[in-house]
Amino acid sequence: MTGFRTLLYKELLRFWKVAFQTIGAPILTALLYLLVFSHVLEDRVQVYPGVPYTAFLIPGLAMMSLLQNAFANSSSSLIQSKITGNIIFILLPPLSHGEFYWAYVVAAVVRGLAVGFGVYCINFVTVALPVLHPLWALAFALFGGAILGSMGLIAGIWAEKFDQLAGFQNFVIVPLTFLSGVFYSIHSLPPFWQAVSHLNPFFYMIDGFRFGFFGESDVAPVVSLGVVVACFAALSLVALQMIRSGYKLRH
Repeated sequence: MTGFRTLLYKELLRFWKVAFQTIGAPILTALLYLLVFSHVLEDRVQVYPGVPYTAFLIPGLAMMSLLQNAFANSSSSLIQSKITGNIIFILLPPLSHGEFYWAYVVAAVVRGLAVGFGVYCINFVTVALPVLHPLWALAFALFGGAILGSMGLIAGIWAEKFDQLAGFQNFVIVPLTFLSGVFYSIHSLPPFWQAVSHLNPFFYMIDGFRFGFFGESDVAPVVSLGVVVACFAALSLVALQMIRSGYKLRH
């Protein structure tokens, strides 16, 4: 596992060296969302009994930031390596496919957790935010970060230029996160859109993560966790197969 540790260290160092941009900027963006939405909707919306809208919003923003930054970390690192040509220095050493995969995914999870925790800390200066089931919250945070890290790896392998990667993020990742219940409960939607929301795997990540804070959710947390684990397993298999075949990596 020496290769795994070395590649992981390289990936962690890559985003930590510019932490002001990779961690600080997403936290600031989430804070701006919170300030705008809480100012407009605080007295107009209540999703769970006794839970202020600002408190409801913080876990959703934390998870959304975690997911988006986990994806950005693995995808941007891989596409940069491919375009600059230094991917050869990762492919030449005797790294196993598993070491290659897990180094990128673990680094993506670490960055996502750092950003998500930073957003969560906003509650210390806004509202009191309980954490009734911390293990549930941690489980969904870890699996959510791993899923988006895997998706970032797949997108980074598939994309041949930054435009393609930006299209994947803008037209797939961003809509799925924004329409996953970050700013609302799906029970406020018409029946048709409730059914559509249940097809969005990001919804289960957000809903399960929020359950860890309030003990309230739109779907049973066991069901959400099952969906999330199944998505992670499927994406892991796809990513590992792409690495094993050398698709758009060796040529």
